[in-house]
Amino acid sequence: MANAVLVKPVAAVAPCRATSVHHQLQGSSCTFLPPQPARQSSVSRRLVARAAINSTGFWTPEAVVPNYDIWSIRNDLEAPSGFLGESPRAQGGQGPPPMLAERFQSVITQLFQQRIIRCGGAVDDDMANLIVAQLLYLDAADPNRDIVMYVNSPGGSVTAGMAIFDTMRHIRPDVSTVCVGLAASMGAFLLSGGTKGKRYSLPNSRIMIHQPLGGAQGQQTDIEIQANEILHHKANLNGYLAYHTGQPYEKIVQDTDRDFFMSAKEAKEYGLIDAVISNPLKALRPLPAANGSADPSPTPA
Repeated sequence: MANAVLVKPVAAVAPCRATSVHHQLQGSSCTFLPPQPARQSSVSRRLVARAAINSTGFWTPEAVVPNYDIWSIRNDLEAPSGFLGESPRAQGGQGPPPMLAERFQSVITQLFQQRIIRCGGAVDDDMANLIVAQLLYLDAADPNRDIVMYVNSPGGSVTAGMAIFDTMRHIRPDVSTVCVGLAASMGAFLLSGGTKGKRYSLPNSRIMIHQPLGGAQGQQTDIEIQANEILHHKANLNGYLAYHTGQPYEKIVQDTDRDFFMSAKEAKEYGLIDAVISNPLKALRPLPAANGSADPSPTPA
């Protein structure tokens, strides 16, 4: 008897009747592919970007910073809060298109373009080098427009502060100083060193003057050398303060013997500043520098 051959029945495979382009036949099976987004042409992408810019939900630098004579920091506060650190996609929300990111400038850069510089934090060599470079650049760019320097500093190095002070008197434009927050020690000295008639303070600022601080160690001769250097700086600073404030030299020596705090109004009466302001337009508006307004250097004791 011949061997019987068993044939296993195979289920019939129905042909795929799908007509979608997202179906693909693989052997006897049908695979569904997810729809792929249509690729936009360069013209379409430009039209979409233009529509996004013109919509109210997106922010552009041109819409925030108008071309005014006086720039206000309130304009930049309208920008998205996380714009500088993240891209719009990382934020997960609305924001300027990526092509506009490189056009955004930092607040400090915009202030510098308006001839506004800041003396913020401890006065050290790094800060002094930066401020000196900014002053020299603005002097070369336009010697007939004022420079505004905002001071919010607890003080610091005497030599670094004197570098800033000498540069303020060296350049041709007038330097208007504005105290915001605290101007203490060398910060108060730089505040008083602005052009007379253009030294201001905000109403709730505090100003403090005192004698130089320092220390020395080593042999007796080394300590004596350092002590003489501190005495030199003390006499030099007191002489300039007497000149800037109009106070007698003896009164300056007495008042700076310890920390001498003043309010903005008291600093005006003392002569460290010329006015207490609440409207920033008076300090921020670029004014023509007064002719022949070079500050004659007093001869300190």
